[in-house]
Amino acid sequence: MKALILAESGKYRVAKFLSDMTRRSLRYLIVLTLCCLSNASDASDAAPDECSCLWQGSFSDVAATRDLTVLGTVIQVKGNAVDLRVERTLLGETWQETMRVWMKTAHYCRPNADNFPIDSRWVMALDQITVVPDNGFNPSTPNISYGRQYDYTLSSCGGYFLQVTGDAVIGNLVPAMPRWEYAPKMTAVLIDLISAYLAGQIGADVLTEASRADPKARELMLDTRSFLRGQDQWLEQEDGGD
Repeated sequence: MKALILAESGKYRVAKFLSDMTRRSLRYLIVLTLCCLSNASDASDAAPDECSCLWQGSFSDVAATRDLTVLGTVIQVKGNAVDLRVERTLLGETWQETMRVWMKTAHYCRPNADNFPIDSRWVMALDQITVVPDNGFNPSTPNISYGRQYDYTLSSCGGYFLQVTGDAVIGNLVPAMPRWEYAPKMTAVLIDLISAYLAGQIGADVLTEASRADPKARELMLDTRSFLRGQDQWLEQEDGGD
């Protein structure tokens, strides 16, 4: 009888131990799952390369906080920098007709200079270099470095640059656009609208609406305008005959 009681007691202790182990394992799995979900959320904000910066926002979020925003044409690519001929200053002040903009090297969170070919045109929201870090310049590779004092840098951690064609831009312009997408599907937005936004004359909602305009409607509008320009003489004759 005593042996039976001991056996039953042993079974109870084993069952309790297994039950405790199950609860601990379940708690561990829950914690592990929550950590994985948290890391996945953080990953959507983190840069998809080794620089490990967080997404700072679209152009409409970040441009107003930079030192200088300009429209310019790339006239030279040298090492990890491009020389930009300034066509128009959209925000801030500069006396320079040409400025050097330093791009990616080492772990700096900047776009590659090769992404900005000669003769391409861009709107860039830039930061001026005020202090060069101790390891930021190597005299053996002067064209590949952090950058020179009073030059500028371009970040890749948000919509800091927009590609220009004619008098309009495309790029990560407004918050509704996907993070880390620098050339989203959109309708090109006039540079004058960008300038008006930076001057505080219009809101980001206007930029958003402009970027969502139906491309077919825009094409029809442009075709109609072109057609009317070709019909000026006929329109004048009709007006004169009334």
